[in-house]
Amino acid sequence: MSGYLPVSEEISEQTIGRACIAEIETLIRPFIRRTPLIELDAADLGLDSFRIGVKLEELQHSGSFKARGAFANLLTRKIPQAGVVAASGGNHGAAVAYAARRLGVSAKIFVPSISSPAKVQRIRDYGADLVIGGERYADALAASEAWAEQSGAMPIHAYDQAETILGQGTLGMEIEAQAPALDALLVSVGGGGLIAGIAAWYDGATRIVAVEPEASPTLANALEAGRPVDAPAGGLAADSLAPRRVGELVFPIARRLVERVVLVTDDAIRAAQQALWDRLRIVAEPGGAAAFAALLSGRYRPDRGERVGVLVSGGNTTAVDFGR
Repeated sequence: MSGYLPVSEEISEQTIGRACIAEIETLIRPFIRRTPLIELDAADLGLDSFRIGVKLEELQHSGSFKARGAFANLLTRKIPQAGVVAASGGNHGAAVAYAARRLGVSAKIFVPSISSPAKVQRIRDYGADLVIGGERYADALAASEAWAEQSGAMPIHAYDQAETILGQGTLGMEIEAQAPALDALLVSVGGGGLIAGIAAWYDGATRIVAVEPEASPTLANALEAGRPVDAPAGGLAADSLAPRRVGELVFPIARRLVERVVLVTDDAIRAAQQALWDRLRIVAEPGGAAAFAALLSGRYRPDRGERVGVLVSGGNTTAVDFGR
C-alpha cells in the first residue's frame, strides 16, 4: 500500500469493500494473529442438527477483534508527534494501546467507569496513559475529543471511521477462507464497525445477522427509525455493546447488507458464556458471547442442515476465577 488512506470523511460507503479490505489485510497481517475457527455439530449443544463454525477471535492480540482496526489506523494514517488518542469501553482502548506500543507510538486512552477491571488492566499493561471518567462510552468519547483538540493527538474512533471498519473487515476475509460455505454468520453489534466491515467483505454472498442485547439495541433502533438514533446503553455487555447509537458511516452499510437484527437478554448472554466454558473451555466476555447467545437461546433458529458461523469476538473478562 503506497502512502496512507485518506481520512474517513473522504472515503465513501462504496469504497469500503473487498478490494480495500484485502489491501488492508496484507498491510496488517504481520501484526495480527490468524485466529482459529472450530467446527462442531449443534447436537453437541442440545440443539437441532446443523453445523456451527465458531470463530475464536478472543484469541486475537489484546483479547478481541479490535486489534485489526487499531493497526489499520496506525499503519495507514499520518501520526502526529502528540501520538494517538482513543475512547473506549475497554477493548478498543486495549487494542490501540497494544498497537501503539508495538509501533512505538504514544497513546492516551479514555474509558468510562463501567469498563471491566480486566480491560482496564490490559490498557495499563500496554503502557498507555489511561483516564477513567464518566459513566458511559459517550462520556469517554467527549473527553477524548477534547483532548485531541487540545493536544493535536490523532483520534482513533472505535467504530465510526473508515480505517477502523476496513480493519475489522479483515476478520470477514479470514472467516471466509476458513469456512467458505457458510449460509449465515452471526455477529454481535455495539457501534457497528465490526459488522459493517464483515458485511462489506461478504457483500451479500452470505447472510449477515446482527445480534444485540435487548438493553442496548443500537442497530435495531436505527433500522427502525431509518437513521442512527440514541438507544438505551445498559445491560451486562454495556462496556462493549452499548455506545448509545450506531455509527453514521456504519449505518448505510448495515442497512444495505445486514439481513436482520436479533435481540438477546442478559440471561441468555450469561448462559452462553457458561456454555462456551462448560462445553468448549472458551472464555468469552459478555459482548463476545452475545452472538452465541442468539443460537443457544433460540432467538436465531437455523434451518436443518444450515451451516452457521458464530463469532466469539472478545475474551477480556475476569469471569473465570483460577484462584479457587
